[in-house]
Amino acid sequence: MQVAFLYTTAVLIWGSTWFAITFQLGAVAEEVSVAYRFGLASVVLFAYAAIAGRRTRIPLESYGNVVLMGVLMYSGSYMMVYHATSYITSGLVAVIFSLIVVSNAFFERIFFGKPLEGRMMLASALGVGGVACLFWPEVSSFDPGNRTIAGFALATGSVVIASLGNMAAIVNTTRDLPVIAVNAHAMAWGSLSSVVVALLMGRSINFSFEPAYVSSLLYLAVFGSAIAFGAYFVLLRLIGSARAAYTSVLFPIVALIISTIFEDYQWSTPAIAGIALIAAGNWLALTKIRQE
Repeated sequence: MQVAFLYTTAVLIWGSTWFAITFQLGAVAEEVSVAYRFGLASVVLFAYAAIAGRRTRIPLESYGNVVLMGVLMYSGSYMMVYHATSYITSGLVAVIFSLIVVSNAFFERIFFGKPLEGRMMLASALGVGGVACLFWPEVSSFDPGNRTIAGFALATGSVVIASLGNMAAIVNTTRDLPVIAVNAHAMAWGSLSSVVVALLMGRSINFSFEPAYVSSLLYLAVFGSAIAFGAYFVLLRLIGSARAAYTSVLFPIVALIISTIFEDYQWSTPAIAGIALIAAGNWLALTKIRQE
């Protein structure tokens, strides 16, 4: 029952956050919005830990890895996601991000020596083929200046960076560090690094008091970050990285439904085939991992 509840929580919340991100774009620079999101989420987690009497201290020998996780997962990856969402629909960004399941498998092979067999190569081919179907109009008429191609590149980059962050998270999990403490510290560092990037890029550190911006920021910080990532990392500890990662296969379905309703995403035969291929590739990769 606990696992089912955590799965449902992560899938429904993350599936809706992709659309919520669209309300963060415009008046405030993407890097600054990411800093606000994870800075606020960090404050919420530290406050909860203080009220609940949870430990927030991280051993010094593990702290560097927590910082690395924060910079990768809660800064670099999400800055690319926010920029990608300004080019393509939020549902498509979510679909591309689901390829993190296959990306994780490759990085686990590199960093932890986990075997990578022919079945995983087939899963990767299915995933790449699925993305190609989704973006076939853009792929068949490639234009380096095309905004859709730029969005695709940014979303793909976010997958790689987030996957590397997942490798750091796996290390933190094996060290039995408290989930709330790790996320609170990592999100704080993610926020700080986003501010540094914003300053280096000459972005204005401003804020929008528009109701849509404020409400979406609160939703993304509290639900999309503090709660959803907490649920994910508890799943990671309870059932392992492979089964927990299956949430990334399910939440694009929620995201595309929302994108269809609110962003007028138009379904086509190649798009449906692309979704099927991506889901098949991720399923193939995950079932192999679970057998091991």
